[in-house]
Amino acid sequence: MLETVDLDLKLDRATYDQTFRPLRDRLALLQREIFERQIPVVVLFEGWDAAGKGDCIEKLVGRIDPRGYEVHFLQRASQEEALRPFLWRFWRRLPARGDMGIFDRSWYQRVLSERVNGRVPRDVWQRSYEEFNQLERMLADDGTLIVKFWLHISRGEQRRRFRRMERNEHESFRVTRKDWKAHRKYRKYCEAIEEMLERTSTPWAPWTVVPATDRRYSRVKVFETLADALQRRLGERPAAGPKPEGDGQVEVRTASSRKRSRSPALGRTVLDEVDLSKKLTAPQYDAELARWQKRLRELEYTCYEQRVPVVVLYEGWDAAGKGGSIRRVIGGMDPRGYAVIPVAAPQGAEAAHHYLWRFWNAIPKAGHIAIFDRSWYGRVLVERVEGFCTEDAWRRAYHEINEFERSLHHFGAVVVKFWLHVSKQTQLRRFEERERTASKRYKITDEDWRNRKKWDLYRAAVHDMITQTSTTYAPWTIVEADDKNWARVRSVRAVAEAMAARLK
Repeated sequence: MLETVDLDLKLDRATYDQTFRPLRDRLALLQREIFERQIPVVVLFEGWDAAGKGDCIEKLVGRIDPRGYEVHFLQRASQEEALRPFLWRFWRRLPARGDMGIFDRSWYQRVLSERVNGRVPRDVWQRSYEEFNQLERMLADDGTLIVKFWLHISRGEQRRRFRRMERNEHESFRVTRKDWKAHRKYRKYCEAIEEMLERTSTPWAPWTVVPATDRRYSRVKVFETLADALQRRLGERPAAGPKPEGDGQVEVRTASSRKRSRSPALGRTVLDEVDLSKKLTAPQYDAELARWQKRLRELEYTCYEQRVPVVVLYEGWDAAGKGGSIRRVIGGMDPRGYAVIPVAAPQGAEAAHHYLWRFWNAIPKAGHIAIFDRSWYGRVLVERVEGFCTEDAWRRAYHEINEFERSLHHFGAVVVKFWLHVSKQTQLRRFEERERTASKRYKITDEDWRNRKKWDLYRAAVHDMITQTSTTYAPWTIVEADDKNWARVRSVRAVAEAMAARLK
């Protein structure tokens, strides 16, 4: 691909002046429309050192509204970033709806400089192509426009620019030994670039290779490409990525669709196989809880020493005892090593981003534990049943969630997922008890009673959630929770056993 790029393309000054200024004005107008339509835009600049990425970004931001964009210049990961999954630092910087995120280098450095210089194993950078395509498809499906540029120059042109910069007292600091070392590996980089372009140029996030020998030409090419992409996005619905394999096999009536359900989940479900008669006596409970809490504290310290992250999430029926179970899990642990993250309806910046954005931000660093009281599964539970997202969105979410949890697994995280299950009769008894008890009355709301009326719809959603997202790397544990003593010990024990299995 790179061999076919015409690097002799140029623009004379008159043509440039005639073309460039109208382009800048057009981009400024398009930026306002993007804001009004609340469309997030991601612009990636990759390219050879000295190819002019900084020049293009400087010209781009010199005209558009500074309140609507942010430029991210990312080099090697900091110590804090290195303790998180690789994509964590990029997820944190993704633009909100209506904003533009401009990246001077991006996640693609993993398959470029990190690959060429041997900073990551082959299996890691090979797997990264799939992860990058998944990330970009996920963002595109959510409405994000992704525009990717590779600024291309020849080896001789790069050498000339390096030498010219070295002779300039104001620019000489920009050329380092590292730059010359990379220059000597030009052919190896070409191989990596070719593979990157071939494997990650997709219908939803295509690459544009920009001949950058002439700066005037490269500026105009970048501006025209971006403006055309914005115009197309404003004029038509974004192309969705391919549907995941097996997607669309379950049809369930939602509050918005009002369709007659044909889902097998409305017949017998995985929840019907749960034995809710399991119980522990008070002496058994006290002994078992003390035993497993002690074991959990030991494992917490070992995970910290070995830098193993742990992610625990709780889902379950209202009044199933999630809060009580979480308190028992953390009861014997060192509070410096964990964080409990309550999850409610997204607000502010959370609602202005992809639904997984806030959860990526909360991923624990290596050696620490994050416990989610409700989680990203809200997309396929409450959002599905209440019609807060489209049917396409919640169906797509099964695959997106599996990919998200696979990324955590590849990072080395222990992922423990609980569904706390109670019978409908037990839930009613606990609701009524909360209404009678002054100290518990705050726990019961009109929304809880409304949700109870939709028991069968939630039961179907839970069935689909468990069957479609219980994987070898992130399996579901259904906790029998009619008896609180049993449920609390069961969850503490399950977390400890999952951590111990990972440490082996």
